[in-house]
Amino acid sequence: MNDSSALPSNTVRTPPSIIAAIIVVSAVASAFICWLVYFHTPTDVAGTQLRSLPLVNAVLNALSTVALLLGYRYIRARNIPAHRAAMFAAFFFSSIFLVCYLANFTLHGETRFDRLSPWWPFYWKLLLSHILLSVIALPMILITFFLSLTGRFPAHRRLARYTYPIWLYVSVTGVIVYWMQSAIH
Repeated sequence: MNDSSALPSNTVRTPPSIIAAIIVVSAVASAFICWLVYFHTPTDVAGTQLRSLPLVNAVLNALSTVALLLGYRYIRARNIPAHRAAMFAAFFFSSIFLVCYLANFTLHGETRFDRLSPWWPFYWKLLLSHILLSVIALPMILITFFLSLTGRFPAHRRLARYTYPIWLYVSVTGVIVYWMQSAIH
């Protein structure tokens, strides 16, 4: 009664169409953000509507950072339910951040940083790494979540080893970028 056509659960492969869809959605989202930041004319040029959005974004990034750190701590302690809750919280905070980020750029446009500031050389390098890694992080986060939600835990663990530090870096540097912008601005 041995069915050789049945695959063990650890050899189940994610359909390439799912990965491709996640990558396409991530690329479209990144292209939209690029357009919004660099080509879209802000609708609230006077800066009177929702002026606190940059602060809200920094708080959401900080909350995501805390949730990520807790999630890492819980998985190291093998507390899977707490890990899952922390990672869902990080995903929630990051998702709300993205909505607020898009709203902020729609209303106010890009925040200018004084290029004559002595902090400029550090700032633009930090911002560049933050932006590039956030573009890479988005599909990685979505794929890592998909693997977890579909029970592909060995693949989830392998990818999470790379997703976690990138996501954590993007969250932390988001707070630092806000702090630098508000301190110089």
